[in-house]
Amino acid sequence: MSNGFGFSFPFNGRGDDDGRDDGDNSGNGDRNRDDNPFGAFGFGGGAQGGNLGDLLNQFGQMLSGMGSSMNSQSEGDAVNFELAQRMARQRLGGSQPVPAAEQSAVTESLRLADLWLDEATSLPASGARPAAWSSQEWLSSTMPAWKRLVNPVAEHMNRAQIEAMPEEAREMMGPMAGMFNQMNAMNFGMKLGHALGDLARQALTGTDFGLPIAPAGVAAILPRNAAAMAKELSLPGQEVMVYLAAREAARQRLFQHVPWLVERLVASVEEYAAGLELDTSHLEEIARSLNLEGGDPQQIQEKLNELQGQDLSPRVTSRNSVATSRLETLLALVEGWVDVVVDSALGSRIPSATQLAEAWARRRATGGSAERAFANIVGIELGAPKVREAAELWRRTDNAVGQERRDGVWDHPDFLPTAEDLDNPAAFIDTLLDDQPDTSFDEEFAKLEEELRNNPEFKREDGDGKDDGSEDGTEL
Repeated sequence: MSNGFGFSFPFNGRGDDDGRDDGDNSGNGDRNRDDNPFGAFGFGGGAQGGNLGDLLNQFGQMLSGMGSSMNSQSEGDAVNFELAQRMARQRLGGSQPVPAAEQSAVTESLRLADLWLDEATSLPASGARPAAWSSQEWLSSTMPAWKRLVNPVAEHMNRAQIEAMPEEAREMMGPMAGMFNQMNAMNFGMKLGHALGDLARQALTGTDFGLPIAPAGVAAILPRNAAAMAKELSLPGQEVMVYLAAREAARQRLFQHVPWLVERLVASVEEYAAGLELDTSHLEEIARSLNLEGGDPQQIQEKLNELQGQDLSPRVTSRNSVATSRLETLLALVEGWVDVVVDSALGSRIPSATQLAEAWARRRATGGSAERAFANIVGIELGAPKVREAAELWRRTDNAVGQERRDGVWDHPDFLPTAEDLDNPAAFIDTLLDDQPDTSFDEEFAKLEEELRNNPEFKREDGDGKDDGSEDGTEL
């Protein structure tokens, strides 16, 4: 269920797109239950979500698999990340170390890309350490960042679920609240693990999605995934590698030399999560329409049949729409800037640069099954919808005020374009032009001074102040 810029929310009735066996042996492979994670907790949904027997059966299956999974959850986490990582590794299967030749290719590609980027941006090279990752290494290396991004969302999601319950139900839950939270953490962890496993198979760099999920000071590329991309596009593998290296190196320059940017991205996620609410008004309307107390049983059954297959999950909203817009705008500005800088650096050097840029734009616009699954589970849309507008703004800014002034916009968050500026870049560029010092007077003065200096009359009367009519300087 989409709710605006930057985020969509989980539990909208969509399961994994690839339909593969996910390796889950804990009794949670049922598609209908996967389509509605709230079903295990009695929050309705799906064709089987309203049957009490199924509900109890699902509850029993979850209890039977708790054991070590519940014990592996870290205290204070709203998600069982140990379970998530285990599920993701199962989804990835075995992984071979990256060969030395591929590691060398990554290092050389990043070095070359940084050399060319020096001409396209005033931000210096990041000095990040080059890394060639396998999918398994991507998973383990990025997990700390995912924990920081995902945990606040899950934590406030749990709170919203409890607040949406009737008061009597909350009172009856009492001592079971802890178990409820652990079950939620397990459920969230399993589905997050599936999504991260799929993302690891599709990721190309350490900062693929405009989010700083790679460890600080590391510029990473997944050479095997890059080779798969080259094969799909029928392009030389070396050109694809350098293109990916340029995008990674450009993002690293931003994250390294714009110190507030990483914290602002994370804070936007946390601020959004703090305002999560569950809207159950549509469920209440359905309950009223059924007229369970005095209605005709056959009519009730017919209405229940009509509801089969519909998404009856609570609708998730956030009070913090400003945070949503801020995150979406930040991601668009980062990726749009990278688009412009990489195009300038590689456009005349790599024959396939234009084709690669178009392929990247398609990938970002359509998103893969992994990105959609991640958005369903975590609530974060990895593809910012206004990257094209952001790129156009940066391109026009460069033309108007130059590269150095363009990149200087990143000096402070207050200088950055807003969501409104993406739709009206001319107004933003006007503010930059107004802020530029007026050097016309200095230029005119320097020009006049130069003319006087080249004037013979000026030269004769200038110097020691003597009249040139006398050789010895005495007055006539």
